[in-house]
Amino acid sequence: MNNLRLLTGCLVAILSGTGWHTFADTPAAMPQGDVISMEQLFEIAEHNSVQLRPSFSAEEEARLEVNVARSAYLPDIEASLSVSGIGDGFTTARDFSDCQKAPIPHFGNGLSLTVSQPLYAGGAIRSGIEMAELKSTASRFATEMQRDNIRFRLAGFYLDLYKYRNLRTVVADNLQLANRMLADMTARFEQGVALRNDITRYELLVANLELELTRIDNTIDILTHNLAVTAGLPAGTRILPDSTMLLRALPADGEAWWCREAADNAPAIALARTGVEISRKGEALVKSERLPHVGIQAAWSLDGPILVEVPPINRNLSYWYVGLGVTYNVASLYKSNKALARSRAATRVAEEQLDAVMQQTDLTIRADYVRYLEAYEELKTRHKSVELADRNYNVTATRYSADMALITDMLDAANARIEADRELVNSRINIIYYYYKLLFSSGKI
Repeated sequence: MNNLRLLTGCLVAILSGTGWHTFADTPAAMPQGDVISMEQLFEIAEHNSVQLRPSFSAEEEARLEVNVARSAYLPDIEASLSVSGIGDGFTTARDFSDCQKAPIPHFGNGLSLTVSQPLYAGGAIRSGIEMAELKSTASRFATEMQRDNIRFRLAGFYLDLYKYRNLRTVVADNLQLANRMLADMTARFEQGVALRNDITRYELLVANLELELTRIDNTIDILTHNLAVTAGLPAGTRILPDSTMLLRALPADGEAWWCREAADNAPAIALARTGVEISRKGEALVKSERLPHVGIQAAWSLDGPILVEVPPINRNLSYWYVGLGVTYNVASLYKSNKALARSRAATRVAEEQLDAVMQQTDLTIRADYVRYLEAYEELKTRHKSVELADRNYNVTATRYSADMALITDMLDAANARIEADRELVNSRINIIYYYYKLLFSSGKI
């Protein structure tokens, strides 16, 4: 009887400390590190993430492409210089008789400078610049989409790490309790008041808990590594989630509000909308091929010798001109029809893709919002479960101390209490997860 009462006292002392654990309460064997909030991880990833660098480079390339398109307004300047050796010629009669040598100066030179300034290109230059600007905008939206993907991936790793560290605390508490039970039952077996089968049962329980603890530690290592590398931190950095995030009051805006925010901020919708504008600008470029191109041309030339005279004149001939040039591609009247039809088809595809993206975003937000509300309901249930588990444990402990309950009943009550505490923390994490899922789907993460 004294041993049973001592065991009951130990159980009460151990489990009275269980409940909503913080990381300060974790076992000494748990790897420690720096507490970093999720927002700090986002900021670190913004500057250090390797996965974001290609997007930033592509965005810079698209911005430079705008400058290239604007350079079409600048004049084209061509300069040429030539030096040649000229052989003697000959003259003949029309029937190729009476061949006579025609001496020609053997040194020839040429120098020319041509300037062309476009005045009107059917809107092609302006449309080209606008097309480049739209592509730059699309590149920026693509970067935002990649940034959101990385942030949501970090949030998933972060919350999973919190869950598994909390699970490790629960399993470690169970293992500690099972070892104490096993030690007490071994002592009772030596006194002849316990069965060998009970000891074997708890030895199996201890082995399973030790294996589960190893698996949890490995999972924590994997999540920590993924979190650090994805954020751009050195491999091996130990990260502890901020336990105070469970105390935050999250907004409870309605589904319609989230849908409006997604329509205004979601990078996927913005990218698809920009795709429609790019396709329409492509139509304008095709139409510009049907219009004439007008430009100013100016040239200066210096050539020698003058070979158009017989005999040739061994002097340089210099001349210049300034004029207005008009070109028109007549073939565009029958060639551009097919290209224009293709551009219009591409615009329809882009518009349909925009509709599909908007619909999918609405469906995703609807599902996330329902899960978000469901997580709040789950939290209420978990609070009730903790209350009932505490009540059941106290009743079982009282009955066990009075020899009215078995040790297995005591262990089941303890496990139920620990599991209820763990699920309470996990339900809070689920609320945060679906909140960040809504932020991700609406482009506000």
